Amino acid sequence: MGLVLRWLVRLVTAAIALTVAVVLSAWWIGSRSIPDYDAEWPVDGITRPVEIVRDTAAVPHIFGETDADLFYGLGFAHAQDRLWQMLMLRRTAQGRLSELFGSATLQIDDLLRRLDVYALATASVDALDPDIVAELQAYSDGVNAWLRLIGSEALGRGAPELFLFTPEIAPWRPADSVAVSFMMALQLAGHHEEEVLRARLSLALEDPGGLRDLMPDAPGEGTAELAAYRDLFDATLPRFAQGQTGPRHPLHPHVLGRGRAGASNVWAATPERAAASGALLANDPHLGLSAPTIWYLARLELETGGVIGATIPGMPVVLAGRNDRLAWGITSAYLDDIDLYIEEVNPANTEQYRTPDGWAAFRTDRRVIEVADGTPVTITRRWTENGPVIPGSHYDFATVTPPGHVMSMAWTALTEENTSIQTGMRLMRAGTIEEGLEAGEDFVAPAQNLMLASADGRIAMQVIGHMPWRMTAHQTQARMPSPGWIEDNRWQGVTQYFANPRFVDPESGILGNTNNKMVDRDFPLHVSFHWGDTQRITRLTRLMEAREVHTRDSFIEAQLDTVSAAARNILPLVARDLWFVDETAPPGTPERRRQRALSLLADWNGEMNEHLPEPLIYAAWMRELQQRLIRDDIGPLAEEFLSFEPIFIERVFRDIGGASRWCDVVPSTAVETCTDIARLALDDALQWLEDRYGSDIESWRWGTAHEARHDHPVLGNTRLFSWIVNIRQSTSGGDFTLNRAATPGTMPDPFLNTHSAGYRGVYDFADPDSSVFVIATGQSGNPLSRHYDDLGELWRRGEYIPMSLDPELARAGNIGITRLIP
Repeated sequence: MGLVLRWLVRLVTAAIALTVAVVLSAWWIGSRSIPDYDAEWPVDGITRPVEIVRDTAAVPHIFGETDADLFYGLGFAHAQDRLWQMLMLRRTAQGRLSELFGSATLQIDDLLRRLDVYALATASVDALDPDIVAELQAYSDGVNAWLRLIGSEALGRGAPELFLFTPEIAPWRPADSVAVSFMMALQLAGHHEEEVLRARLSLALEDPGGLRDLMPDAPGEGTAELAAYRDLFDATLPRFAQGQTGPRHPLHPHVLGRGRAGASNVWAATPERAAASGALLANDPHLGLSAPTIWYLARLELETGGVIGATIPGMPVVLAGRNDRLAWGITSAYLDDIDLYIEEVNPANTEQYRTPDGWAAFRTDRRVIEVADGTPVTITRRWTENGPVIPGSHYDFATVTPPGHVMSMAWTALTEENTSIQTGMRLMRAGTIEEGLEAGEDFVAPAQNLMLASADGRIAMQVIGHMPWRMTAHQTQARMPSPGWIEDNRWQGVTQYFANPRFVDPESGILGNTNNKMVDRDFPLHVSFHWGDTQRITRLTRLMEAREVHTRDSFIEAQLDTVSAAARNILPLVARDLWFVDETAPPGTPERRRQRALSLLADWNGEMNEHLPEPLIYAAWMRELQQRLIRDDIGPLAEEFLSFEPIFIERVFRDIGGASRWCDVVPSTAVETCTDIARLALDDALQWLEDRYGSDIESWRWGTAHEARHDHPVLGNTRLFSWIVNIRQSTSGGDFTLNRAATPGTMPDPFLNTHSAGYRGVYDFADPDSSVFVIATGQSGNPLSRHYDDLGELWRRGEYIPMSLDPELARAGNIGITRLIP
């Protein structure tokens, strides 16, 4: 027996030693891909030496003698820290993910090939000004210099992921940077999904007024300073259309679903509204959370002066930031720059479709998509005069496409002259409001609100991006897909830049946008029916009006504000007949539990604090309430409305236009009241919470359910690597707080924080070097680097790092200086 035990001990010890050796070997090999920031490299393609000074947060400060050399240095730094992310963005744009990931990404490749994104990006390079192309080439040369060093110096393939996937890495080209800008446009586009959902809802509802309730127009005329679908197609569509879209991969540009196409906050104040007599600007763009975040902080010492802010690896552009004379921020403008068209196919010749002038031939070609460990897939692409034909498997198009028809998409971004990247490169050198506004003229898509603040005390906000010119007689007003052969439904081109909304030097001294409705204009200068916010703007207005003058710190306070205007508005309506009306119920009963929850909510101020139970009770209640109101009316389509719609609830409980009819359960013989449904929904929510978090209501915490999930798009779902590459954080905020932390609404974790401000910046021209910024993870995309997540805890706590253009401050305490020698 002793001999057996000794051998068992030896075997276990050997197994443990072998495991440790394997782990350590893998760690050592993977760590070779972590760049040495304190190194000197001889490289081709620069005229004079370039220095990349990494400050204590690993933010590169790039110094050189020419702008071309500086962009070279930025390309080098991007590739050092985010090579895998850059390669995935490029491969996604090319529609070549399935070469690595197999059939799981086939739907993404199919969509990107049909949109022809990479070909359009390649063609768009010729539309750029020669000096911009030269700088894109310099940036590409910097990326390629690092790629060559990876091979010649055995630097761990450049990223740990490349040990698992071994694709050939083509040199970076200017077209690749333009393609990345296309990918950001696609991620921020969402009007086509709204069109489809509105059409599906119109098919599901007996009462057309229900469409106005569940997908209401944003109220009011806008704030900057502080026909039925079936009738169009002769009833050829089914009465109810259920979703048929296949599963989406994390790399899909719309994996987060409806309402997550893009969001952001930005506001600015003139010196008259600033305590220190310098213009202020705050900006926090909202995108889906990921590890690493899409944002990367950088500073360039251009010939026109220093510029610092947030970049996206793959593009040599400070998208949100400042120089010493001008600061800029962006939000999604929600301009309606996409239309869907139902195209009738000739029954006698399926190669033709109907136009205003009769039948015309589709423009067609074929493409082969290579699939790892599978058979290549050949697709036939088709285009109409309105745009590319998109199969019904994408975006639920099949649910609203009549037999004998196909769906095409018109989108301003689908052009061979997409010069959007040029705007960003011009902005970095702009020194005045006029120069900033002029730079915006080159922007095509996706439409953005460009906020500007200058050192001389002026502020402005301009919608940048092409705005379709639509006819007043458009049959659906671009709210739903329309017949593509009707001339009045077709675009008549795009409007000129001066027609876009613009706000300069307001009398109030403050401009702001939270993706809210900013103007209300008729066709052909109509901007949008669908906006990204109706709640945050009310909170921002209140905070801005609460002070006569603001400071950098008051702007930070607003940026981090977690009070939900929606909760403050909706709870008194929903609970008005439930609060303090029942006799005290016995302990342990559902009635007693309900009374305790209502008591907590009655004393709550609407702050979505991670340490409180009230936000969790409120969020769960509103989710169950909305589902109880709509599921009996629209059936499975209710799955498209899992995110809380405050205006819908307000319409129902105020009985606007008879909207209280939603409270009556259609199949039942009794007539239910809104109070009945509110009580039932609260009981449902509390039971779900008790099953999930235990019976002690006071122990429930919003942050437990509202965990920020920064997942690696490729390795994050694997058991072996998820614990290394994914980042988890308890967070405050919610869907309708200025510190926005949007939730998916889907089970099993409906209240996760999946869409938030991956970048925050606050700029103060009274003391420019006191400006601050931060990103949600870290500068490095390498999970083995200490800079993979080192900024994430600051971000979670609402802290920032200095955003200084002082070169001596950057050098002081630096963690390394990379020297590139010609």
